[in-house]
Amino acid sequence: MKPENEAQVLKYYDKYRDTVYKLAWSYCRNKAQAEDVFQDVFYRYMRYMPFFRDEGHAKAWFIRTTINTSKNLLKLKWNRDRVPFEENMTDTFLNPEEQEYVILQQAILALPDKYRTPIHLYYYEEYTVREIAHILHRSETSVQTQLQRGREKIRRFLEEKGVTYENES
Repeated sequence: MKPENEAQVLKYYDKYRDTVYKLAWSYCRNKAQAEDVFQDVFYRYMRYMPFFRDEGHAKAWFIRTTINTSKNLLKLKWNRDRVPFEENMTDTFLNPEEQEYVILQQAILALPDKYRTPIHLYYYEEYTVREIAHILHRSETSVQTQLQRGREKIRRFLEEKGVTYENES
């Protein structure tokens, strides 16, 4: 690899490694699979070295590639027989605040992809509705509706678990 390409790969690796891993984990719900997706995304970047108009385009490429790679991995037959996230969680030794965080994560992970992805991009990656619509190739109205419905599903999940829900204003 040329030195200038190596520097560019390291730049994007440092900048987007957390985003790629967290998004892969939110889809796969499994550390090993999230790591596989993570490696595949950066391998694809190194192999193809796509041109990015700006940083927003670069971040969108890494997010879209992570989503697609995760979905492809989850389609594989051997992947259908995995243990759900909730069965892997043990909150016996957590304090109440940590337990609420675990329950919130369970609520988010329980969402269907069409709600979970916009929620993740909006709250964790801090994208605007317009940017999410562009990344996911959906209308802004559709993204707003998915965010609203996703929040409602999370609220109901939290209420069922006895966690107080603070409405965002």
